[in-house]
Amino acid sequence: MIVPRLPALDPAARTALSEIGAVVLTGLPNSADSLPVAASLLFGTALRELFPHRTRRSVDGGVVGLHADSFDVVVDVGGKAVRRRHPDEDHVLVLLASQAPRGGESFVLDAHEFTDSLDAELRDFLRGADVDLYGRWAQTRGLPATPRVGRHIEFTRTGRRITRRTDGVAALHRDPRTEHVTAMLSRFDAEVERVQRDLPRLRLTEGDLLVLDNYRCWHGRDAHEGARTVHIQTVRTDDA
Repeated sequence: MIVPRLPALDPAARTALSEIGAVVLTGLPNSADSLPVAASLLFGTALRELFPHRTRRSVDGGVVGLHADSFDVVVDVGGKAVRRRHPDEDHVLVLLASQAPRGGESFVLDAHEFTDSLDAELRDFLRGADVDLYGRWAQTRGLPATPRVGRHIEFTRTGRRITRRTDGVAALHRDPRTEHVTAMLSRFDAEVERVQRDLPRLRLTEGDLLVLDNYRCWHGRDAHEGARTVHIQTVRTDDA
């Protein structure tokens, strides 16, 4: 039996991901199976957790705004708690399985650089205010109802920075500063929408695999006509 060799990964890909936070991989088969292969080639023995891949197919889809792929999902499987997503997933891999006939271009933002450019009051809010990261999704079947308290900008035990972006964020329940928090979240949303309009667009080719440092980079895509399908996988590495 002759076993084909696995595709070699250019060492420059790992370097680029480390230095700029995003890289597009080409040459892998256009299949969801390429996600764990790419993750293992990129991270090697530093790969610690590989979460279940998910396929997203949209038809005549609207804009998907800038976000970081993190979530908190624990399910009961046969009486055992199984974590299917983690709030601190530190990398995300997105493989374009089929491109829409029109639209659907991707965009990426260095969230560290962007949030550092905001005015002092907003920066202080992002660094210092506790919020419920998924509060707006509470009470939705299958999604977390337990508050996940955190800040938009945090640091891991080893000093790695996390800059979060989720459309589920809300003020903490009965937070006496709810009015202020809500106002600051609205300001933050407006700043994100402003920068999103002017970002360069990237039209991926079917089979291209976009890999992002999920602590540093936010991503999204434009509206599209017709059908578009992506395979997505999030991972955690030693650095998380």
